[in-house]
Amino acid sequence: MGGTGIARASSEATSQGTSQSGSTNSDRAWFLRALLVLLAPRSVFAALRDDSDDAAEARQDVAGALVWLAGISGILATTVASTLLDDVEIDGALAAVWAFLAGGLYGFFLYYVVGKVSHVALRKLGSRGSFRRARHLLAFASAPIALALLVYWPVRITAYGEDLFRSGGADGHGAGALTAWLFYAFVVWAVVLFLIGVRTVHGWTWARSLAGVAFTAGIAAALALAVSVLYAVG
Repeated sequence: MGGTGIARASSEATSQGTSQSGSTNSDRAWFLRALLVLLAPRSVFAALRDDSDDAAEARQDVAGALVWLAGISGILATTVASTLLDDVEIDGALAAVWAFLAGGLYGFFLYYVVGKVSHVALRKLGSRGSFRRARHLLAFASAPIALALLVYWPVRITAYGEDLFRSGGADGHGAGALTAWLFYAFVVWAVVLFLIGVRTVHGWTWARSLAGVAFTAGIAAALALAVSVLYAVG
């Protein structure tokens, strides 16, 4: 009996260790896919077809990180950020804290709202996917916007410094205004990835996928416009 009990305990421990190792490997795989989605998006989006609890849990931290980084990147492009240092009580350090916290909240707000809009739109077109998978698809499609935080914004901040966050700075005209539009190349890239993701996950035609993406993008643009108008009025 004693030998049997020890063997059973050993077997359970081995099984638990194997399970933990597999979970760790799965988490690492999704971190790698966060980079791979920029180069080979179809293979990454194909992996999203598995919407089991284990698969979703393995990728949720990576999805959250992408959303947070994309949120910071996105909020830096808003009119709120462009006038932040007009307030004499806000310095560069406080602006950085604001960007990190407000950007994260901004990202997750859009993650859930646009994710829900996407879910509803795709369901109308025949999708049977979950809200969770729709959110994760959106998160991985936002990878180019997260990338902009690492490659675009450091260059722009180095070039123009605090002028980026004040009215009438050097960034607002000439080459500064022109390079500001480069950010939207990352946004377009993200929309293209979203289109590829919808088509890959659902196995739809390009036309059907484009209809779902267009509806989602239209609502997202309307929300962004509404926020800008409210800020201007306020």
